[in-house]
Amino acid sequence: MKKILVLVVCSSIILSCATAQSAGKKKANNQSAQVQSKMSKKTNGNIKDYEKVITKDAISDSGLFDVHIVGEKYYFEIPMEHLNTDMLLVSRFAKLPSNLGGGYVNAGTKTNTRMINWERFKNKILIKEKSSSAVAADSLPIHVSVKSNNYEPTLYAFDIAAFSKDSSAVVIDVTSFYSSDVKSISGLSSRLRSSYKVKNLDKSRSFINSVKSFPENIEVIQDFTYNAAEPPVNTGDETISVQMNQSMILLPKTPMQPRLYDERVGWFTTSKYDYSSEELKSDEKTYLRRWKLVPKDIAAYNRGELVEPVKPIVYYLDPATPMKFRSYMKEGIELWQKAFEAAGFKNAIIAKDPPTKEEDPDFSPEDIRYSVVRYVASTTRNATGPSVSDPRSGEIIESDIIWYHNHLRSYRNRYLLETGAANPLARSLNTPKEEIGEMMKMVIAHEVGHTLGLPHNMSASYAYDVESYRDGDFTQKNGIAATIMDYARYNYIAQPGDENIRFIRQLGPYDAYAINYGYRYIDGAKSAEDEIETLKGWVNEKAGNPIYKFGARGSHDPTAQTEDIGNNSIKASTYGLKNLKIVAKNLTSWTSDKTDNYEDLEELYGELLSVWSRYVGHVVTHIGGVEEVTKNPSQDGDVFSPVSKTYQKSALQWLQENAFETPTWLIDKSILQNINYAGYTDRIRGLQARHLNNILSFERLGRLIDHNALDSKNYSALELLTDVRAGIWSEAKLGANVSVYRRNLQRVYLDAMFDLMTDELDPKRSRQYFNVNQSDIRALVRGELNVIKRMLTSASKRNIDTETKYHYQDAIERINTILDPK
Repeated sequence: MKKILVLVVCSSIILSCATAQSAGKKKANNQSAQVQSKMSKKTNGNIKDYEKVITKDAISDSGLFDVHIVGEKYYFEIPMEHLNTDMLLVSRFAKLPSNLGGGYVNAGTKTNTRMINWERFKNKILIKEKSSSAVAADSLPIHVSVKSNNYEPTLYAFDIAAFSKDSSAVVIDVTSFYSSDVKSISGLSSRLRSSYKVKNLDKSRSFINSVKSFPENIEVIQDFTYNAAEPPVNTGDETISVQMNQSMILLPKTPMQPRLYDERVGWFTTSKYDYSSEELKSDEKTYLRRWKLVPKDIAAYNRGELVEPVKPIVYYLDPATPMKFRSYMKEGIELWQKAFEAAGFKNAIIAKDPPTKEEDPDFSPEDIRYSVVRYVASTTRNATGPSVSDPRSGEIIESDIIWYHNHLRSYRNRYLLETGAANPLARSLNTPKEEIGEMMKMVIAHEVGHTLGLPHNMSASYAYDVESYRDGDFTQKNGIAATIMDYARYNYIAQPGDENIRFIRQLGPYDAYAINYGYRYIDGAKSAEDEIETLKGWVNEKAGNPIYKFGARGSHDPTAQTEDIGNNSIKASTYGLKNLKIVAKNLTSWTSDKTDNYEDLEELYGELLSVWSRYVGHVVTHIGGVEEVTKNPSQDGDVFSPVSKTYQKSALQWLQENAFETPTWLIDKSILQNINYAGYTDRIRGLQARHLNNILSFERLGRLIDHNALDSKNYSALELLTDVRAGIWSEAKLGANVSVYRRNLQRVYLDAMFDLMTDELDPKRSRQYFNVNQSDIRALVRGELNVIKRMLTSASKRNIDTETKYHYQDAIERINTILDPK
């Protein structure tokens, strides 16, 4: 009992001392501020007494800064404790005219995000933009150099108008800052100003709409009208009016402990150069962008129990969201709860309806305190998932998912085209509500994934065998990709008669794996470096398993393609084209026969051609393809491996048969003559040209030259050119007539060869630059053209129709011009 009493007494003494120290420190700070205040008044007569600036008529709002409205003027009363404190200044559109900036600029779109400090310099308060891209411990001498060589710009300077009565805060007039055309927080970029020929801000039609202060943020709404010669909506008034929302939020005093990035796990990141390193260079440190999740009960969490986070991730629906879609959106958000359970959390992410005015009168989708699924009245067919993060640590502060109203039409169309052959529910323009809802849930889930920190993982669909997509049990359990973050939307492989098939994507095992990597709380780790071995262990455990592979999209890697599914593009695209031929035959009966007009038929036929082109493109990527598997040196195998020669030759043969031999099934007279009066042949030419030009590209030929130089068993550029020539010019060898579609394709080939003979790679634009003129390419092309010239000279003497004869004569002249431009 005596021991307890002694402890209580000691604790009381310590607490009293701490309280006294704190009070003494606060008193010292106030005294210092008072001294500065008196000195300032002596040196600058513009600083007035508080009561003369913030009069009795002021309308005040307390919060992060006290905000005062006095007549037409707006004042910030900034506590001294918030000077030199890190904050984020986020600018976004609240309202804007239609078509401003194209289809992806809308209400809620961020235009600027800056980390700032409010700093005092003599009798001014400055807004300084801060950077965390270069850092060094302030205890080290090099810290001085880092600051000197990364001097931060001043966004705005304010005269001090007054000090608070107790001198604990400084008062500034922010009216001019928020009512002027300050470029750093403007919604109109230099590109938009140039496009719309913006002359100036019309101050007579521009004003501050409102200023609200909350405990950790301030929200300002501006109404700006610009004079513009060519506005996006030209009604003759040469005007652009926008409403901007400026959010300023206090960042955590102590940044969240960051987590280091491992490129084997896909993640959005933030990077900085650390000059504190003992190495002979600055260390580039890359951290994950993620929400801060800490278990409420760490002991229970460490025992393996599912525990709620101290602060869950909360998404609100936009008040503009149609009622019929709200349940699907909320379900799509909360689908991620299961993935977070893999990281030890329950109820980690929650979806809520927008609060009513009674529940929260201050609720606004632009308010940076709220993460919102924005519902945008726009004809754009897409959805996006941006976020705002603390650049010091990568902590995500807020995010707004953007859902565009017309997006579901794209999903309906692709559902019909890609699955209609095997899926009776898709054979209609009026897709069942449950199917539309399932699509919406998965689109929202995909965008939520982005806001959690996950980028696209285009390798995830390559983890599953093509034949598995025809297995009902497999697809119901595994969906169509190992992650929702792949661009793999529908099962286009399943064939008519396959049963119990899941056609729509869903979350997969990679999602749980990635969330665990980014969000599992590692108790006892005091720094990012303390976590390294644990994180490596998680990744190494899954290494080599394709389900857990991350692959960013790369034009060279056939295992990381967009919109493809399955581990064999030739087989998958063969199945896809079989289904598409069935859809093409039924397209009229599923559309115009039902609607009694041709609008949907025309739209869907155009998209059907795009689907055909995608399936073909998936096979093209294997030509000169390089499979990329990100590895650490301790892992076996190479990072980059050329696609086998056998597969490349098979891919080219498939392309000759399915893409370059005229796809006559796409040329349906009953469709074409009801949607357009001309352009049929050129439309097919354009589709084929895209893929032939892609094959005959500098980058692809350059890769083949490199691969063959390393190993003569690899497919060579000469073999590719020889094989392409044999297919494209097969009629000349057989003595057959050439159709108009094939004549067009052969001219595409000659134009491509001309480009290879005359163009150069732009080192600023090419991701795979090499000196074309000093490579083998010109010699190989010259040789091929001479072979074709001899072949056509011989073929033109055969018994062929006049159009083919003229075509050969013209082709020979074109070749002569390429070989000898003079």
